[in-house]
Amino acid sequence: MRKLLFIIFVMGLATISCQTQKKESTSMENPFFKEWNTPFGVPPFDEIKVEHYVPATVEGIKQQQAEIDAIVANSAAPTFENTILELDKSGELLTKVSGVFGPLSSAVTNDEMQAVARELSPLKTTHRNNISMNPELFKRIKTVYDKRNELGFDREQMRVVEKYYQDFERNGANLSAADKEILKGINIELSKLSLQFGDNLLAETNKNFKLVIDNKADLSGLPEDVIMGAAEAAKSAGEEGKWIFTLAKPSMLPFLSFSEKRELREKLYSGYFMRGDNDNDNDNKEIIKPIVKLRDQRAKLLGYENHASYVIDINMAKTPKAVYDFLTELWEPSLEMAKQDVKEMQAIINKEGGKFELASWDWWYYSEKLRKQKFDFDEAEVKPYFSLEAAKNGIFYVVKNLYGLKFIKRDDLPTYHSEAEAYEVQEADGSYLGVLYMDFHPRDGKRVGAWSTGFRSASYKDGKRIARIGTIVMNFTRPAGDTPALLSFDEVSTFFHEFGHALHGLFADGPYNRTAGSVARDFVELPSQIMENWAADPEVIKVYAKHYKTGEPIPDDLMDKLMKSGTFNQGFITGEYVAASLLDLDYHTPENPEITDVREFENTAMANIGAIPEFLPRYRSTYFSHIFSGGYSAGYYVYIWAAVLDSDAFDAFKQSGDIFNPEYAAKFRTLLEKCGSDEGMNIYKNFRGQDPAKEPLLKKRGLL
Repeated sequence: MRKLLFIIFVMGLATISCQTQKKESTSMENPFFKEWNTPFGVPPFDEIKVEHYVPATVEGIKQQQAEIDAIVANSAAPTFENTILELDKSGELLTKVSGVFGPLSSAVTNDEMQAVARELSPLKTTHRNNISMNPELFKRIKTVYDKRNELGFDREQMRVVEKYYQDFERNGANLSAADKEILKGINIELSKLSLQFGDNLLAETNKNFKLVIDNKADLSGLPEDVIMGAAEAAKSAGEEGKWIFTLAKPSMLPFLSFSEKRELREKLYSGYFMRGDNDNDNDNKEIIKPIVKLRDQRAKLLGYENHASYVIDINMAKTPKAVYDFLTELWEPSLEMAKQDVKEMQAIINKEGGKFELASWDWWYYSEKLRKQKFDFDEAEVKPYFSLEAAKNGIFYVVKNLYGLKFIKRDDLPTYHSEAEAYEVQEADGSYLGVLYMDFHPRDGKRVGAWSTGFRSASYKDGKRIARIGTIVMNFTRPAGDTPALLSFDEVSTFFHEFGHALHGLFADGPYNRTAGSVARDFVELPSQIMENWAADPEVIKVYAKHYKTGEPIPDDLMDKLMKSGTFNQGFITGEYVAASLLDLDYHTPENPEITDVREFENTAMANIGAIPEFLPRYRSTYFSHIFSGGYSAGYYVYIWAAVLDSDAFDAFKQSGDIFNPEYAAKFRTLLEKCGSDEGMNIYKNFRGQDPAKEPLLKKRGLL
């Protein structure tokens, strides 16, 4: 998943009893209870054990509750310093523990970690509930909020006061005592359901399906590096001499694109799109129903028409209607383009003597043939120029030219897995900016997709800046034999994308934890997606795209083919994304939240927009982790909303004649540093000097 950067608003619990107290470590044994004397204060991963998380979290909750109690008990009149600032500083230990457990529960999870997550989820949700619905605390916040225009606040103070007030209001602070209890129960149940959805999907993806091939003839059409990778996967699984393909996209998509065995393409793709929908112990259909109902109930309790209205109210879009209108504007030309592609792919099938209609599991295979036919372009020709190291060099080249940054690999830093790499990040003058971990390849215990998060956010303590410790996690093609990891261009773009999130985290600079780097959900993908523009720019590609064997740069003719094919298949790429975004909105703007049949609901949603059977929405309901376990509910649209911003922003660089224009680079860095200090559109206009235009995006995707 392309995951975004956001600030977690951590809250508290009054009393806790925990069945795992018998496991509790002493303060001396538990690394969370002491200062980390590692380089740059990175987590001492080699010391942290699974049994440390629960006692450290329990203690963190107790400590923050004591801090909240002290704010409430203060007999002095509420002020910014004794209320807002004290709240903003609270929960240091809890944030420290969550900052490690959260990222690791996605990158290196196992049965023990999942059990801990299930235990901690209701504790932390109750903790958040008890603070967000604390009437005396809210009364003090409201007092400061009501007088904010009279107290001479600077912009940062005004922003943090308004955001805290908004947080509490949106989390039920104005509800009656009875309704608060209802809301608490809803929040706890939703946290459990969301966690179960994610655990089920992980099992369905990494454990419950694999395509094992034992006949070499069944590999026909596959590039050699793909075959080698499948052989390595089989060897690792104890099935040497065979070939294994999994539901991880670096394994699945090359097979779907190049395998000549249609029945095997169908088997593999069916395994993918039926995840969570197999009527087994990991089925997600019965989890989706109460999630939708409870979210709708919560939104109405808080005074909103539905969950989408609740979510989008604080986004740039403001209303579900604005999002529906925006998506429909993109859906219609995408669908028409996809229909034309279907005709042309069916013509290829017919010409080859195929006696079948194009199906969803055929799309990648015949779109590759169509691309070859139209542009004489073959993905397999390009991959040798996009090794993982080449892509990494390209990213380092871009950020050095934009911001002067240097990334120095540090083998002396503790890491959470042998495959994770650690980098010290330095400014142009050699001063320290932060640390970034990179974790590239799929494995058991790692969730699917790609994301950026962090073990520690940039902040201030006693006037001193505490630097970011970030991480980007991906699931890229593995090396095979003597061949390094060779990436598809889509994987290269994903790498640049997640690096953009990482830069956002490294640069974020603000005096208050609540607002530093914190932006609306439909703004958060701008810092990531703009980096994809440099990844695809010919000037940059010529620098980093070098053949892994010869070191020769990508030839001009191959570069030209790559550029000309840039708008190819956009009907499918944009269409499957928009279809999933509309499905998300349909779930969260229901006329009746009592869903009786998830499959029927999904089919109806697709029929209503005229979706064609040749491709499915990018995420079917039962594996739509973004919206049911990943924090993007009623917000999956944000990637393409932000795509308007990133395309318009990069167009400013292009129009200046210098894609590394120092003036624009400095202004964009300021946007990344200060984006939490104002509303998203205001921040963007400060950079661009005008409203964002849609034309650069539509042109880039060939949708004009």
